[in-house]
Amino acid sequence: MLKLKLPTDPRWVNIAEKNIREILIDHAYCEQKAATSAISLIVKYPDKSKLVDEMTALVAEEWGHFERVLDELKKRGYELGRNRPDEYVVELSKHIRKGDKRERQLMDHLLVNALIEARSCERFKLLWKNIPDEGLQKFYYELMASEAGHYVSFVKLAKEYMPAEVVDARLQELLKIEADIIKNLEHRPDRMH
Repeated sequence: MLKLKLPTDPRWVNIAEKNIREILIDHAYCEQKAATSAISLIVKYPDKSKLVDEMTALVAEEWGHFERVLDELKKRGYELGRNRPDEYVVELSKHIRKGDKRERQLMDHLLVNALIEARSCERFKLLWKNIPDEGLQKFYYELMASEAGHYVSFVKLAKEYMPAEVVDARLQELLKIEADIIKNLEHRPDRMH
């Protein structure tokens, strides 16, 4: 369903499990950035009412996820800690075309967000299936399902504003780019992506 071209290296789960504090901190900021990204789309495209409606709901949901991750941190006696740049998102965002037609830029924004959600979903699935902490297993199962829904919503929304065949072709291009980014990123013990 997610159509990712390159699966996450299975060793990532082992790294993540040994660094759950850092993963939870990074995850919290990923949720915060997802909410911020949705707000940015509302601000940039206020004339697109379907987009505004869907992004408004997404902001609330992502902020709720942020609060849930904070609760998981607190349960374990951890603090939020400092934000770190997300190299994966930075690299993927470089492929949002600038200076093109407004609808094409919107499509690129939506598809980049879709891919971020897809990769998060895939990683949450790995955590759900592989970490021994039953509380976190349930937590990541619930978030995995939510991220899958967000992926689908972003792709459908792109098709509201551009022809389906154009969206599908661009998604295929971005999926290849995303795989190259994943292949070339350093495996870090403190990152979700």
